[in-house]
This record gives sequence, C-alpha cells and structure tokens, in this order.
Amino acid sequence: MTRINKNRGIRLTLAALAVGAVSFAWPVHAQEVSDGMVKIGVLTDMSGVYSDMNGNGSVIAAEMAIEDFGNSVLGKPVELISADHQQKADVGTGIAHRWIDSEKVDTLVDLTNSAIALAVQDIAREANRIAIFTSPGTTDLTGAKCSPTGFHWVYDNYSNGVGPVKALIEQGKKNWYFIVSDFAFGHSLEAIARRTVEDAGATVAGSVRHPLNAPDFSAFLLPAQASGAEAILVAGSGRDLSTLVKQANEFGIVAGGQMIVAPVMFLSDIHAMGLEQAQGISFIDGFYWDRNDETRAFAKRFGERHGGKMPTSIQAGVYSSVTHYLKAVQAAGTDEAKAVAQKMRELPVDDFFAHGGKVREDGRMVHDMYLARVKSPSESKYPWDYEEIVATIKGDDIFLPLDQSACPLVKK
Repeated sequence: MTRINKNRGIRLTLAALAVGAVSFAWPVHAQEVSDGMVKIGVLTDMSGVYSDMNGNGSVIAAEMAIEDFGNSVLGKPVELISADHQQKADVGTGIAHRWIDSEKVDTLVDLTNSAIALAVQDIAREANRIAIFTSPGTTDLTGAKCSPTGFHWVYDNYSNGVGPVKALIEQGKKNWYFIVSDFAFGHSLEAIARRTVEDAGATVAGSVRHPLNAPDFSAFLLPAQASGAEAILVAGSGRDLSTLVKQANEFGIVAGGQMIVAPVMFLSDIHAMGLEQAQGISFIDGFYWDRNDETRAFAKRFGERHGGKMPTSIQAGVYSSVTHYLKAVQAAGTDEAKAVAQKMRELPVDDFFAHGGKVREDGRMVHDMYLARVKSPSESKYPWDYEEIVATIKGDDIFLPLDQSACPLVKK
C-alpha cells in the first residue's frame, strides 16, 4: 500500500511539473518584462557644447523609434525618460545610479562624453543593464573596458581618426599638428591619429590640449600656425569645434595654406559655423540625411518635430539603436539584459541608418561610413544641403579589426 501511494505521488508530481513547464513556456513573454514595462533612459548633453549634435534631438529620435515600434514590446508599454548630465561625471553617474536603483531603467542610451560613458558602462555592467553609446568616441568602450551588456553604435575615434588621416597623408600631407580636447575623447583620438601619422612615415610637429568649452582658442591656434604644419588636426566637436574653426579663419590659418582636419564633425557643427567658414573641411560621417530617399523620409519627419533641423548621425543613431534594442527584447522574450544583449549581437542591423550592419562580440556595431566634404556656399542648393559624400568606406575597412581588439569578450 505504501509503495502504491508513493508511486502515485511521484506520478502526480511529474504531472504537475509537466503542466508547470507548459504554462511557463507558453505565456513567458508576458511574464518576463520586469516591472511591467520596458524603460529607456536617454542620458545626454542637453545644455552644453554638444547639445546641438544630440541633446533634445536624441530624445526626439528615441521617441520616434518607440512610436514606430508601436509604443510596446511583448505586450508591455515602453517608457522613455531623459536627463542632462551637464558634462559632469558625478552628475552623470548619479543619474545613472538613480535611474537603475529607483526608477527601474532597463537601458541607457546616447551618453555623450567619453569619461561619463566609461563610468556608466561600469554601472550598467554591475547592475545587469544595457548601455548603448552613440555619442562618445573612446574605443575603450569596446576595447579593454568592454562589457557584455555595452554597445557602441555610430562611430569611434579609430574610425574617424584613421580614415581622414590616411587619406590626407596619401595626398601628401606629411607634417601634422594636433589640437585636442583635454579629456578622454580627445586623448584617445590623439593617440590613434598620432600612431596613424607615424606608421605612415609622416611627422607630428607638435600638440596641445584645450579645456572643454574654451571661449578663446588663440593660445592653441597660434603655436599650430607657427609650426608650419601642413595639416592641423582638431580633436574637438560641438561648439568648441565651431569656435576654433571660426578663429582659425580669423587668424588666416586656412588662407595661409594650412589645412584644418576635423575627424569628428557633425551636421550641426557645419550649421553653427556656416558654409563660408566650414567649406572644404573633410571628415568622416556615419549618416547623412540627404543621402537617399530613406534618409530623407526620416529627416523630414524628424525635422517636423525638431524645429526644421535635420538629424545628425548621432541622433539618427539613437533611433537605430533604440529600434534594434526593442527588436532584441522582442526576440529574446524578456528584457533581462544578458538575454537581450545576446539577441542584439545575433540580429542584423538593417535600417535607413545602416544597411548590412552587424554587432560584434565586443559590442561594436560595424557599418559603412562616409568620407564627406563640406560644400561651398555656391554648391549648396537648399537648406541643410551641406555635405558632399565623396566615398563610401566599408565597415570592416574603417573600424578596428576584431583580431586587434583588447576586449576580453573576444575569442582569440
């Protein structure tokens, strides 16, 4: 009698487990979204030197991506919040901690400023959250400090440092001077550009570093002018770049035959300078709004919500990265970060921003980039007609080769 009851108990337990397994497997999507929603936080520069290239435009791009996805994923709503890190590491990390600990944010997006980005990547890794970087340039995000849940989307200092420098050295620019911003972004870009110059047998006549948001660049431009360098590489962006280029023209640097090279320049920078000041500068861009019908369609919608402004590559990249994240949540059946990160690496990136894009194991999204030249005023035919796409550079040819990556996630 005891044996019969025992066997019956085993059968009932197995049956219950089977039913439980079935019930778990079927409605898993509805049960695997934490806190009843998917929450995305855009942490960016809303008021500082980089606010034109991302800022509120990045928030608008994220809103558009969420709306185009249907405002929900796995049957749960998608919520968006945003904040200004004010270009201060303590402010940025404080917001990231609060968002994760108190406001239940699942993924952080944009993260202008390399120093803030590296700090937030550590926070997101420890908290098992996704972090997607569209604005920072440092290659450490997918290098030695890479993360299983961290992704770098639009560009980096390698792609934008190596590309134009190699091209100009081939055109005969053999003597260089560097003016770089004095924080992680500028340091990284300087190191990459210097190595590229020296490996090509060219020379660096000198270098100088300037503080963020400098009102006067004369102390940095005059030594560069006096050096006689054929090419002056400016590792800055946003309002710093605009101010520097305007002052370089005032000092007659370009008129005197020296070339200003701006590896990291955006559509908003050209707009701020004006074509009269910016014409002729060559740079690498990850997206241009007027490249084809798809990009123009997105830009038209974006401009209607952003005061007629066309999107920068950073803002378009926010749309692309948020869309890809939501697709990965849908495919994973959960918003758990590691499961989503796996799907982000598995799924192709195929949208108006990047056709044939791919996310590598180090978190780098590899996509085609464009060698661009700023048009002259006479070449521009309508508002925001600023760039001539000179060449398309394949992603595998412009991003750091995977076999050179210092990321510990990469299998050697």
